[in-house]
Amino acid sequence: MTNDVRYEETECRSALNRVHGMDFKWSLNPYRGCVHGCHYCFARRYNSYADLDPGNDFSGLVFVKTNVVDVLKEELSLRSWVSETVAIGTATDPYQPIEGKYRLTRGCLEALAERHTPVRIVTRGTMALRDVDVLADMAKRAGASVCFSVTTLDHDMWKELEPGTPPPVQRLHVMEQLVKAGVSAGVLLAPIVPGMTDDQESLKAVVEAAAAHGASFLGTRVLHLQQGTKEHFMHYLETEHPRLHHAYQVLYPAEFAPKQIQQEIRERVDDLKDTYGLREREHNDMSLAVRERQLDLMAV
Repeated sequence: MTNDVRYEETECRSALNRVHGMDFKWSLNPYRGCVHGCHYCFARRYNSYADLDPGNDFSGLVFVKTNVVDVLKEELSLRSWVSETVAIGTATDPYQPIEGKYRLTRGCLEALAERHTPVRIVTRGTMALRDVDVLADMAKRAGASVCFSVTTLDHDMWKELEPGTPPPVQRLHVMEQLVKAGVSAGVLLAPIVPGMTDDQESLKAVVEAAAAHGASFLGTRVLHLQQGTKEHFMHYLETEHPRLHHAYQVLYPAEFAPKQIQQEIRERVDDLKDTYGLREREHNDMSLAVRERQLDLMAV
């Protein structure tokens, strides 16, 4: 998915974004746009705000905030900064491949570590393993957690829905290494895509694998489709899954699936978490609620 990507260097005026109504106060995104190309990505809608196509432009044009580390350091140096939790990955993946060149996420983590600031990261990448030294140190001093989004373990479904992402099993292996290093790391079974990844076999495979790889927690969300994302996803269904396209017109007259369907799926996942002992682990990881609220931010 990276062959036809155009990277555009840009400068930001601020690094930290104020968040209201959440259990964390700040978000941070070193990039805009993402080569992962996930058809259901919530962040596609941000392109429409900038008069960019939420389809091809989202995965084909990535903005690199080259000065984000310096700007962040300036903001953290203010006397008003009190080291409140920063969520990283609320609008784009901080560990997409270009991070290997620019190392902006790494630089931001180092700056946050100096100010003893706790972080929550959401990613579908595997590059967090590179930063295990910083993350382990932050986990001891201020708090750090990494949430690996895993939608399915089915190879064909993964390649179709998330064409530019590392294989889910690789994400689980990285998660396991972070946990062993003392970092709170787990799985976000999200989004669960009705008619594609919500069958019991698919859910069981992810929950079982998460437990086997030592996940500290497992959160979940059913697919939501907001403006920008919805148009792209519906076009994808119309082209690739016409039967589902009609079903989704009924299922998603608004951005969320009916509450009854969401609840039924959540209950099935909760039962699986009980079966594989994840619920007990979460009692020892009280920040699960914070991570699930981070998903709520992605839904606004």
